[in-house]
Amino acid sequence: MAPLPPLPTSLVGSYAQPEWLIDRSKLAGRFPPRVRARELWRIPPDLLPEAQDDATLLAIRAQEEAGLDILTDGEIRRESYSNHFATALEGVDVDDPGTALDRSGHPNPVPRITGPIRRPRPVQVEDVRFLRAHTDRPIKITVPGPFTMSQQAQNEHYPDAEAAAMAYAEAVNAEVADLFAAGADVVQLDEPYMQARPDAARAYGLAALNAALDGVTGTTAVHLCFGYAAIIHERPEGYSFLPELAGCSADQISIETAQSGLDLGVLADLADKTIILGVIDLSDHAVETPQTVAGRVRRAFDVVPPERIVIAPDCGMKYLPRESAEGKMRAMADAAALLRAELGTA
Repeated sequence: MAPLPPLPTSLVGSYAQPEWLIDRSKLAGRFPPRVRARELWRIPPDLLPEAQDDATLLAIRAQEEAGLDILTDGEIRRESYSNHFATALEGVDVDDPGTALDRSGHPNPVPRITGPIRRPRPVQVEDVRFLRAHTDRPIKITVPGPFTMSQQAQNEHYPDAEAAAMAYAEAVNAEVADLFAAGADVVQLDEPYMQARPDAARAYGLAALNAALDGVTGTTAVHLCFGYAAIIHERPEGYSFLPELAGCSADQISIETAQSGLDLGVLADLADKTIILGVIDLSDHAVETPQTVAGRVRRAFDVVPPERIVIAPDCGMKYLPRESAEGKMRAMADAAALLRAELGTA
């Protein structure tokens, strides 16, 4: 990966998809789908791949113009952060789905595990190649984590949830290796259900996460959050599962602090990790000033040195209006410039 400036900026993963591509009113009224949700797309199936390429280019350019240092593809081709990968695996039935409780306790249609989980082919390699071909900046790609996928499925094959999570880990491990080989600089595993279901995460989730990263060479990250702000409105006072990640093999830990006002003392437990620090509040469409964002970053300096901080939004920007997302990205980049000048590293 090319050298990065101090306090580099990046999205967590998703960017706001254009209204002409996806029906945002349908998207806003539901939890992220676990099975396919083709009804969300406005473009006919035969034209959809081209339209998704065009929208991904717009997302790349928006990040570049805002001044971000590490770019993602905006997850533009995805109906949700997890179903793009989870429904591409063998051993799951997505046409006759099962049911599992989402993190708010409501039932949601999910893949039924009916046989051995296998990854028949790379799922997101072409997404990485497309991103790599259209920017010269460092790039990051995201993959749903094995523990979260095991919680978003109805297990009818494995003896228990732990065995299912370890099977997902094998599929993720192969994907991560292929993503680095295709040109990714950072691969991030999204594990929000570690926060939502900490007891199970302690029992076997950490082992599944480490299995997914076993033997991987390249910069890896894991993202935990309290859920999309557009869907989950209440924030707890702190993470139910965070210090445990000191024992994971990921290089970076992505957390949210803006909306929650998280006590950052907990980060002292992650002394060996780079912190992807969420400092953009996604519950409010209003764009923060660079000074406000810089203040949120400064809160971490007593616990985490600036050289171990990446500046980011709390979570994905998928549910934001595009103009809000663009403004918030600029606020992040301007805050980073302000802080670099203060620290004498500009």
